[in-house]
Amino acid sequence: MGMSVTISTAHDGDAEKILKLQYLCYQGEAELYGDYSIEPLTQTLDELRAELTHGVVLVARLGQEVVGSVRGVVDDDGTARIGKLIVHPRLQRHGLGGRLLAALEGRLAAEAEAKRYRLFTGHRSEVNLRMYRKLGYEQVGAAEPVTRRLSLVHMEKPADTPYAVSA
Repeated sequence: MGMSVTISTAHDGDAEKILKLQYLCYQGEAELYGDYSIEPLTQTLDELRAELTHGVVLVARLGQEVVGSVRGVVDDDGTARIGKLIVHPRLQRHGLGGRLLAALEGRLAAEAEAKRYRLFTGHRSEVNLRMYRKLGYEQVGAAEPVTRRLSLVHMEKPADTPYAVSA
């Protein structure tokens, strides 16, 4: 018997599950950049709960298990700031990240009138960069140096960009 992954709005009861998944998912990024003090690994449960009340937080569930999540908030100028797109390692490379991103973009456009979507990732995070480009995002400006080992690549796309999600 197979189960399908469903995407829905996160609620306060999901906070601990999201934080644990976030910790698991960002281990590879921390290793890639040699920095285990990155914000996704140091975020507290209280900080995450605050995010649940500000903006949109979606979760992907396989049965009762939270296997993915993404967050977004729209600024006064219509820019949707998207962050912490995570998918459990055993479900990566099956289109779930794209489905989460599409669902979030749709919600932010419909409910908060987003005009553009903006996100960032590390300059060495080739899998992320490739996925975001495939989904219509383009780099905006030069990479932003954060540390000696890490620069952030900011990417953006207009809200009216056609979206193709592979299953």
